Amino acid sequence: MKNLKDFLLNNIVTVIFIILCTVSIILADQTAAFLLEQIVVRFFRNGVLVLSLIIPVIAGLGLNFGIVLGAMSAQTAVILVTYWNFGGIGGIFLMILLSTPISIILGILIGKLFNKTKGQEMITGMILGFFANGVYQFVYMVLVGTVIPVNNPDITISGGVGLVNTMQLTETATGAFDDFIRLPLDQAFLIGFIVYVVLIVGKTVYTAKMGTGVAKESWSKKRLIYFGAGLIYGAALIYIRLFNPKLNMAMAFVDVPVFTLILVALVAVVIQFLVNTKLGQDFRSVGQNMKVAVSAGINVDRTRIIAIVISTVLAAWGQVIYIQNIGNFATYTAHEQVATFAIAALLVGGASIKKATIGQAFLGIILFHILFTVAPMAGTNLFGNTQIGEYFRVFVSYGVIALALVLHTVKTMRQKIRQSQEDEI
Repeated sequence: MKNLKDFLLNNIVTVIFIILCTVSIILADQTAAFLLEQIVVRFFRNGVLVLSLIIPVIAGLGLNFGIVLGAMSAQTAVILVTYWNFGGIGGIFLMILLSTPISIILGILIGKLFNKTKGQEMITGMILGFFANGVYQFVYMVLVGTVIPVNNPDITISGGVGLVNTMQLTETATGAFDDFIRLPLDQAFLIGFIVYVVLIVGKTVYTAKMGTGVAKESWSKKRLIYFGAGLIYGAALIYIRLFNPKLNMAMAFVDVPVFTLILVALVAVVIQFLVNTKLGQDFRSVGQNMKVAVSAGINVDRTRIIAIVISTVLAAWGQVIYIQNIGNFATYTAHEQVATFAIAALLVGGASIKKATIGQAFLGIILFHILFTVAPMAGTNLFGNTQIGEYFRVFVSYGVIALALVLHTVKTMRQKIRQSQEDEI
């Protein structure tokens, strides 16, 4: 009972969201095909943005509200590529290429500022986002067409000063990543299962032949978990195919953007790789105790800057993926809620200010966007008013962050009280 209580307390946000999602799905009364389609689209649209938050959490920088500047970098690159009229998948890669140096420079500046405000990184990042937003709007609302010549009436407002409120990508750039390769969801799940089995078997064989004693012991403990997950995965596929024809048909009508899936998976793999390297050990050491990290010879300030640069660059890439999926963005406001929604999604998955994993990021994206999808319809069916669902979505996104901060404060206070009691004994 104590273990169950601890589990529920440590994952209270996730548990609440699972309950809310279940109730909202029942009230919304939507088809499985619609719900699956929305989950797939939103998962890959937001995947990299949420993953960009993991490294700063591990490095002790908390929830990085500074990713707003990464989103601005991406939007600057999108504006340039649209102005030059580049389209297709090459145009999207050019956006990523251009956004990278801008986000690196901004990431270094953010990191230096965070090093001056240690312990207050989250509020600093939030205020920095407001300041950067003012600069961004000044550039594109005032300087464009006056100081910065822009000879393209399609992207400037009448009079030639300032950009249009909504920036539209070229027709060939819209959905270029998503439409490059597509597979039905049922086929994607089957291929994913095969790849999963091959990886687990390959890891088992490799560890048996090449692994050290420590590696073998570590893998022997994890192997049962991975094999168990594989059995559940396989059993779910068999159940859907043989005993749930409605869900199987719904999956056949939902397409998965394979190329975007590969990009999100690569980012996740790179993050996991970094976490297991010497740099990742430095991130964890700095995140756990900066004084101990300094004693161990780690350059704390440099390590924190690297963490923020990685986060900012990934946020820029994630925003490019997000924009190409939609095909347009609000020129002056699209970046404003990026950090709030990404952080809320991460927290919904069970992450905290001190701990975050890739699995928690993915779970959070699914739960958060399920609620975002069905809440308006649930509000309509329950109260006859769609707007209630819209208000609820905004309330939840900020409420989750507030709840996570409160729980973190309570947990920290309890640890201090427990530590003081142990010291007295």
